[in-house]
Amino acid sequence: MRYWFGEKIRTVRERRGLTLREVADQAGVSESLVSQIERNRVSPAIDTLLSLADALDLDLEYLFADYRRDRSVRITRKHERDSFTKPGVLYERLARFEGPAPGGEGIEVYRITLEPGAKTGNTEYGHPGWEVGLVEAGKVRLLLGNNTYELLPGDAASFQAGSPHELCNAGPEPLVVFWIVTPPKGEFENR
Repeated sequence: MRYWFGEKIRTVRERRGLTLREVADQAGVSESLVSQIERNRVSPAIDTLLSLADALDLDLEYLFADYRRDRSVRITRKHERDSFTKPGVLYERLARFEGPAPGGEGIEVYRITLEPGAKTGNTEYGHPGWEVGLVEAGKVRLLLGNNTYELLPGDAASFQAGSPHELCNAGPEPLVVFWIVTPPKGEFENR
């Protein structure tokens, strides 16, 4: 997707009473280039954009404000969720984002339902990244390294996933948790 700055640059230039030549001279580019950028005929290189922003005393947030608003939303309908089961455990993937995520290399979000006595995870090894979980219903016993934690509805846990860890249903009813893993482990792709 190409993002255009032309209208914003022209509007600011005209409001400030500057000519194309004056802005071009201050930015160190040709008048023709400024004109083409304003008419969205070319997309400026980042150094050119920064020079124009300096010449017009523009805040970069102003230039990119609409870009942030136009980001796409991914919706996963309940009946469209990817899912798989292990004995006593249902995994439903709510979202997966590949590539850069804030501070990471992607993120994966699950809704996990564990039957009484069921468990998921591994007590022998961990994996790179972080995990964050929220208990919606039931009682959790979280084994993390040499420690055990009990969580009830509304409780949350977050931890570095490099230590061995296991999530167990410690109650008499189904356990439902929302779980976030970054970077994604690829559980669904390995099925």
